[in-house]
Amino acid sequence: MSKIQVMDDVLANKIAAGEVVEKTMNVVKELVENAIDAKSTEISIKLIDSGVKEIEVSDNGIGMDEEDAKLAFLRHATSKLKKLDDLFYISSLGFRGEALPSIASVSNVVLKTSDGEVGTLLTLNGGKDMQISRSDLQQGTTVIVKDLFYNTPVRLKYLKNLYIELANIVDYVNKMALSYPHIKFLLQNNDKVLLNTDGSGDLLKVIYEIYGVDVTKKMAPISGENDDYYISGYISYPEVTKSNRSSITTLVNGRVIKNNELNKIIVDCYHTYIPKDKYPIIVLNIDVDPILVDINIHPTKMDIKFSKMDTLKEIISKLITDKLKTLLLIPNATVRNTSSVNEVSREINYHEAEKNYDKPSYEELKLDFSVKEDEVPYEKVADTTDEVPEETEEAVEEEKEVYRIKEMTPRGIVYLTYIIAENEDGMYIIDQHAAAERINYEKVLKALKEKVVIIDLLVPVKIELPANEFIILKEHFSLLEEYGFQASEFGLNTVIIRTHPSWIKDDEADECIRKVVDIIISKEGFNFDEFVWRMAATQACRMSIKANDFISYDEQVYLLNELRKCENPFTCPHGRPTIITYTKYDLEKLFKRSLD
Repeated sequence: MSKIQVMDDVLANKIAAGEVVEKTMNVVKELVENAIDAKSTEISIKLIDSGVKEIEVSDNGIGMDEEDAKLAFLRHATSKLKKLDDLFYISSLGFRGEALPSIASVSNVVLKTSDGEVGTLLTLNGGKDMQISRSDLQQGTTVIVKDLFYNTPVRLKYLKNLYIELANIVDYVNKMALSYPHIKFLLQNNDKVLLNTDGSGDLLKVIYEIYGVDVTKKMAPISGENDDYYISGYISYPEVTKSNRSSITTLVNGRVIKNNELNKIIVDCYHTYIPKDKYPIIVLNIDVDPILVDINIHPTKMDIKFSKMDTLKEIISKLITDKLKTLLLIPNATVRNTSSVNEVSREINYHEAEKNYDKPSYEELKLDFSVKEDEVPYEKVADTTDEVPEETEEAVEEEKEVYRIKEMTPRGIVYLTYIIAENEDGMYIIDQHAAAERINYEKVLKALKEKVVIIDLLVPVKIELPANEFIILKEHFSLLEEYGFQASEFGLNTVIIRTHPSWIKDDEADECIRKVVDIIISKEGFNFDEFVWRMAATQACRMSIKANDFISYDEQVYLLNELRKCENPFTCPHGRPTIITYTKYDLEKLFKRSLD
């Protein structure tokens, strides 16, 4: 008798469910994606007990006839792939044909669907005992999933608590609403509305519904394209951050994805704008020819590979960096009655969610992201409207400087740390250490990136490594020499370094060289620019005046003028703000001079 036997469909579907359906969010994801592929304009998700007891997803899509309704629960049955070539040009969200049979195998399912000509009601219990009857003709599909994992108690045991399961669902539906602003999404749990978008197609309005007023006011639009990619979306001001990467929403052809390399590219654009352990709020749409991406990596279809990652990195970096350079990034210090936008927490408080908050309507915000002539967030210096002799026009052009902060006059210091200054726009509070740190950082960084000057070590640094690490380091000898570290083999699995670049102090040479070696052999790989940034930030911190250091009025004037000349005068190298402001209007409002 043969030892190898073909699994029956129920067993195969339960095994497949282990990859496709791990938690309640996966069920919602698969059903919502099917609804979107069905060309729906309205999708309703209703949950009971975070979806553990019941998940109902309804849409107004094209629906199915009776035959298609039956076939939908067969393994690898799909309407989205017809031939092998279609696998390399996937434009739909689903295509594997595993979701519905996998879900049905671990739950009790009711399917109600109509294509406008015939209505079908179908029920399954644990993927078996299919029963079919007639239903009404309301076009669309409703799928009800009850008692998830009732027949796989081990998997049910490892579900998270109800709040975590619900938080995962809310996070996913939020991202889908951002991906498809033209679709109306309604999400309810135990009859409490958690999200309700209007499907108007206004992405910023969806951001408002998800993140609230303060964040929406601090989102800036970006858009651009190259030969391979079209990028659009919104990025947050650096003052609006979260403590985890979940706030970074990346969408490829409407599909919510998770790509660590893409997230790193985005976060790197905020280098020195935000602290290292904080992350911006990003909604990034990437439109690309499907042939340039591979989504058939994992059954959840949330991971993706790009065939032209270099060009994607280039355009994303340019768009975000250029946008940040055009924004006036001085945080407003006005005391708010609501929570601060410096740390935006979108974690769900389910007791507070039951309250009805009185927030302004989206239309009342009157958000306008166009830059008006009198609101340009920088000051042009040494410019003139007078007629200039033709022979001197080029010289005058070279004298023009662009400052991102208007000139400020210092008025005093409080706590021997904060400079108080003013101009016609309002009052400013400047952290003297953070400001000096930013000035020195940009000067040191410029010096470090100039031609490398090499200094011989009085005592060469000898480093012994395991064989695998030595092999990796040996491959990078040429890179080390390029940046001033002359390295060579010195016995078995040992390297000796005899020189270092001049910007490393002699008393720090041994520690810095070992740090460089550790970075090179790390799993993340060596990025010399990042290392130079860290070195510049460290040196700038040591060079700068500290809190409680007394500085004269002339030194205050010099510090403020030098800060204005910086490429990014708004934050120190570690992402802390250098300057905050009270506008004249803020002050008048605080002192009841302006009542509105």
